[in-house]
Amino acid sequence: MLRHRRSVTAAGLALGAVAAVVLGVAAPASAHVSVNPKEATQGGYGRFAFRVPNESDETSTTKVEVVLPENAPVGSVSTMPVPGWTVAVEKRKVDPPVQVHGSEVTEAVAKITWTATGDAAVKPGQFQEFPVSMGPLPQVDTMVFKALQTYSDGTVVRWIEEPAAGAEEPEKPAPVLTLTAAAPTEGAPAPAAPAAAADDDDDSEGGAGLAFGVAGLVAGLAGLVLGGLAFARTRRGPAATS
Repeated sequence: MLRHRRSVTAAGLALGAVAAVVLGVAAPASAHVSVNPKEATQGGYGRFAFRVPNESDETSTTKVEVVLPENAPVGSVSTMPVPGWTVAVEKRKVDPPVQVHGSEVTEAVAKITWTATGDAAVKPGQFQEFPVSMGPLPQVDTMVFKALQTYSDGTVVRWIEEPAAGAEEPEKPAPVLTLTAAAPTEGAPAPAAPAAAADDDDDSEGGAGLAFGVAGLVAGLAGLVLGGLAFARTRRGPAATS
C-alpha cells in the first residue's frame, strides 16, 4: 500500500510539472508600449521612438496617442513621417515659459496622435515605431508618457499606470524616460588662482637668484680685501728683519 501511494504521488508531481511547463509556454509575457532609448541627458536633445506592439490575435492597431507630461514641458518637439500614418499635434500654454536657445517658448506639445490610413494598421504579431525629436530635455529625473492604443474593433488599451520605486511593474505601465544630469564639460580653462601662484613662484625664484648674486659679490669683495692685507704683511716682514 505504501509503495502504491508513493507511485501515485510521484505521478501527480510529474503531471503537475508537465502542466506547468505547458501553461508557461502557452502564456507568453505581455508586451507593452515603450520609449526607446529609455535613458537620456537633462538639457540635451534626442531622437526617441514610441514602440507599439499589437497584442490582439484578431484586430489591428489603428491609432496611437501619446500624452507628454505636464510637469516636464519640452520646448521643441518634432515628428518623423511614418508611412501610411497621419500625425496630429496638440499644444498647451506653459507658465513659466520654457527656455530654448535663449528664447522663451510659451507653448509646448501636449499630445501627439498617429492614425493609420489604408492598410498601414499594425497587424497581429507586428509592432510599429513612431519616432520623435525632443529637446532641450527638462531638469527632472523621469518623464512619464501616458499612451492610448486603439484597435480596429474600437477597443482602447490605456498604458497610463506610473511605476512605483520598489514595486512590481503595473499591468498597463506607461512609457518612462529616465533623465540623468549632464557631465561637467571637459577641457574647461584653468582658473586664475593657479596662474597667480605660478607668477609668485617666478618672483620668489627671481628674488632668490638676486640674493645669491649679492652674496657672491660680497664674498668676492671680502676675498679681495683679505688678499690685500696678506700681501701687505708679506712685504712688511722682510723689511723689519733687515
